Amino acid sequence: MLDTLSETEGCGLLARLFRARGYSIQRNVLFQEYGVSFHADGWDPHARVGFEFLTSEDEDHDDLTLEEYKTLNMAQQRGELSLFVIDEVEPLSAQALAKEANEFLDEVAEAAQARRLAAARRSKAALARGVATPKEAVAKPVTKSAKQGAGRPPRTTVKKTVKKVAAVKKSATKKAAAKKPMPAKKPAAMKKPRRAGR
Repeated sequence: MLDTLSETEGCGLLARLFRARGYSIQRNVLFQEYGVSFHADGWDPHARVGFEFLTSEDEDHDDLTLEEYKTLNMAQQRGELSLFVIDEVEPLSAQALAKEANEFLDEVAEAAQARRLAAARRSKAALARGVATPKEAVAKPVTKSAKQGAGRPPRTTVKKTVKKVAAVKKSATKKAAAKKPMPAKKPAAMKKPRRAGR
């Protein structure tokens, strides 16, 4: 027979597993985002990763409704958060819960790595185009000038990173440029001599 975990035992196990993976899990945190409000059994607000163990023991099914779960699942699919939700409907042993939690944490780590690689590719592509990425663009306030009124806020400029490309010198060819022949001059019209007396 399976050794079924209580919510307290399950949450303790999950907290240890998440912390072992480097998450700063806080217990029983009030989560209020996306129009959803419930007490998460474990949540790392910085990494936006956590867990919820649903049991009738704490009336969690009323705390997190199916519609709220769907809303959180959509946010999770967009990569905005990662929430491991386990329901007591099927009894779990400590070993089964640990296996599922580790699979979840592996998926979270893979997704985070994929996001970092995609961001690095976007940054590299932006540099190749000579466009500054948001992290590289630094806003510097410009000092007030006579043109800028005292009532206006100071302007800011954005420093863009420009990729310098070395100039390539082309060697001259040995062929001399062909000269165009001069057009033939028309003979000047002869003038009639003037007569003296007129």
